[in-house]
Amino acid sequence: MYAIVRAGGRQEKVSVGDVLTIDKVEGKKGDTVELAPLLLVDGSTVTTDADVLGKAVVKAEVMGAAKGPKIIIQKYKNKTGYKKRQGHRQPLTQVKITSIDA
Repeated sequence: MYAIVRAGGRQEKVSVGDVLTIDKVEGKKGDTVELAPLLLVDGSTVTTDADVLGKAVVKAEVMGAAKGPKIIIQKYKNKTGYKKRQGHRQPLTQVKITSIDA
């Protein structure tokens, strides 16, 4: 059994036991987070009905915080002496899928 869940701004395919990195969610290590399922697949049965999915729950355990790769933003304008450099690292959270209940 697997599910497609909405995690932050993306959709992820998950099954029980998977560890994935998603956008930052509030919670400490060991807390439980619920993710919204968009699709459930159990063998040959595919569920996309909104009423059934409203009752379905995908639970995940927070493993800890993480950071994304360093992104360097550079701006430069020729002949004016203008240049600007800025860096960014996206805060992320690692979670482990513990259960998928339909």
